[in-house]
Amino acid sequence: MREGKKSGAERTQIATRDEEWSDERLKTFLFLEPPAGFPADYNILLKAYRGMTAKLFARFIPLFIEEGKDVNAALTDDSTFLDLVSKHRKSTDYVATLEEAGAVRNKTPT
Repeated sequence: MREGKKSGAERTQIATRDEEWSDERLKTFLFLEPPAGFPADYNILLKAYRGMTAKLFARFIPLFIEEGKDVNAALTDDSTFLDLVSKHRKSTDYVATLEEAGAVRNKTPT
């Protein structure tokens, strides 16, 4: 093991709370490039969801839609981003934001 390498709790980044995010900072998520073969709009939603509080996410979604992005972007199995978020225990605020923006669960019934 290399000397100075952190392990366990030592390597955890300290959470930043109550940080101010400008609209310009939120908009930087709109231009994130997806991995090969991954839907661009789904990738943007995923990164925003992982990187933003529910309150910030609620501010981001109108910007996302104004940019012409698809809130119902789906994976190859037709699962939407709302399908993914709905599975998470503490996602009710995110789900509400997505539904208010017109997001739907699974576009095609299975």
